[in-house]
Amino acid sequence: MKMVASSKLHKAQQAIENMRPYEMQLAHIMSAFVDGAHDDVSSPFSAQRDVQKVTLIAISSNGSLCGGYNANLIKRVRDTVKEYQARGVEVQVITIGRKVAEAMSKDGFTSDGDHASLLDHPSYEEAAAVVRSQMERFLTGDVDRVEILYHHFKSTSTQLLTREMLLPVEPAKADGNEGKNTAGLDYIIEPSAGDIMSELVPKTLCLKLFTALLDSVASEHAARVVAMQVATDNADELLRDLTLTYNKTRQQAITNELLDIAGGSMQ
Repeated sequence: MKMVASSKLHKAQQAIENMRPYEMQLAHIMSAFVDGAHDDVSSPFSAQRDVQKVTLIAISSNGSLCGGYNANLIKRVRDTVKEYQARGVEVQVITIGRKVAEAMSKDGFTSDGDHASLLDHPSYEEAAAVVRSQMERFLTGDVDRVEILYHHFKSTSTQLLTREMLLPVEPAKADGNEGKNTAGLDYIIEPSAGDIMSELVPKTLCLKLFTALLDSVASEHAARVVAMQVATDNADELLRDLTLTYNKTRQQAITNELLDIAGGSMQ
């Protein structure tokens, strides 16, 4: 299982590493664009409202044997739900992955559909369909905030549990190198700022969920590689202990037989 997970991890790691720079740069451009680079145009997806209804998109795995990968995510989802409910906020959970879907079902949350196939074969169109439905609800006021909870792949040994805002669109950050490269830039717009805004924002939001899916898939395989390595090490240690116990027992049996033979000859 470790070899299989390693092979899948290699492909998933290539996919997320190829996608992440594009998604990050596009997200920074969108944030800077929406943040007021053009005062005459605004995006309805950047509207800040009092939070009364929240949608959480939680991404787990379909299978097990990956250590605390799913358990940590489910605990984070439950803590986030309790946090909002304590403030009187209505919470809906959209699950992607069988493990988190089963956990949320036990907690009484009903699913709007089976999105487990997104993890087996990540598809931009299917991910975009999920985002577009939330965008429509945001525009009609059925939801005031949408967040994504997933594991961010940093390395084979490190997967960071991440809680990221999807809607409303957050303004560009002015601190850090990435923020300096995008915030406050004077863009040349063709054909018009309104046309760019109507195309850029939805595409970036859809791409953000798709990137989170690729991140989660890579994190799952990395967690499974580590878990299988730990299981192998534990099995090897148990085998050494059992071998030592067997040899001691065998040596004791041989010693007892020799003592019986010696005692018989003396009689």
